Amino acid sequence: MTDHPCLACGACCAHFRVAFHWSESEPFMGGSTPASLTEKLDPHRVAMRGTRGGSHPRCAALEGTVGADAHCGIYAQRPSPCRELQPAWENGQPSPQCDRAREAHGLAPLTPETWRDPHGPGWPPWPRSA
Repeated sequence: MTDHPCLACGACCAHFRVAFHWSESEPFMGGSTPASLTEKLDPHRVAMRGTRGGSHPRCAALEGTVGADAHCGIYAQRPSPCRELQPAWENGQPSPQCDRAREAHGLAPLTPETWRDPHGPGWPPWPRSA
């Protein structure tokens, strides 16, 4: 594996509802998430299109195939729930959300070994953020 594990996963983007305050998608309020990729959830929140419900949620911003080459098409503009969800063990902590999403897509959970230097001493470690 030569890339960050999230770049071959995308399970969280195709498992959870991504709901957040509407101001995150309004430029006049300082928001940067594209409003065109959201839908109204209630008077105070919007959700990323494709994640609101149904048996097979998939965020409209997710590109690629889950478990193979998935990535966020708006990574720099992603909403707060996406920024806050951490991959399991990336920073030495478990992530039940990451584990649940990966399991739902038949992917093995990430482990502390996922983040160890695969080349041995002297090589740079894996990046610490997606």
